[in-house]
Amino acid sequence: MDDQDMQDIKEDETLAGPSAAEIEAAAEEIARNDAAERTVDELNNKYLRLYAEFDNYKKRVNRDREELAKYGNESLLYELLPAIDHLELALKHAAGEPNSGLVQGVEITFKELQRTLEKFGLKRIEALGKCFDPAVHHAMMQVEREDLDEKMVADELRAGYLFHDKVLRPSLVSVSVRPKKAEEGQDAPCEN
Repeated sequence: MDDQDMQDIKEDETLAGPSAAEIEAAAEEIARNDAAERTVDELNNKYLRLYAEFDNYKKRVNRDREELAKYGNESLLYELLPAIDHLELALKHAAGEPNSGLVQGVEITFKELQRTLEKFGLKRIEALGKCFDPAVHHAMMQVEREDLDEKMVADELRAGYLFHDKVLRPSLVSVSVRPKKAEEGQDAPCEN
C-alpha cells in the first residue's frame, strides 16, 4: 500500500465516524465536565448559604449592639428607683414646710434627677385616674369608690417607670370598684 491508499483509508475511517475509543474518551470527558459542573454548583450553593449566614450574623450583631446601647443602663436605672422613691417620700412628708431651704433643695435635686433620667429614657408611668392596665400596673387592692368608674386607678402606692418602651417597674396601685349597692348590670367603661 502506498501513501495514497493509506490516506484514503484514513479518510474513510473519518467519514465512517469516530472509533469506539474516541467515543469512550469523549464520554469520559463529558462525565468529567458534568462532575466538575456539579462540584462548581455545590461550591456556589455553599458560598451563597455561607454569605447569607454571614449577612444574618452581621445584622444580628448590629441589632444586639443597638439594643445594648439602648438598654445598657437598665440595671443602673432600676437600682436608682428606690432613691427616687425616697426623695418623693421626703417631699411628701415635708409638704407642710414648702418654704424651708432644705425642702426646696430636695425639690430642686429631685427635679434635676428626673430630667437627667428622662434624657436616658426613663419615664414615669402615669397611673392616677387612668384605666387599670395589667401591663403597666400591679393591683395591690380594690377600693370602693363612687366618684370613679369601675377598674380605674384610685391611688398610686408606688410609682412605676418605663425604660424606653419597656416596663422597668410596674406601678403599685389600688383599683376602684363600684360599691355593692350600685346596679349589678352596669358595664364598666374600662374593658381589657
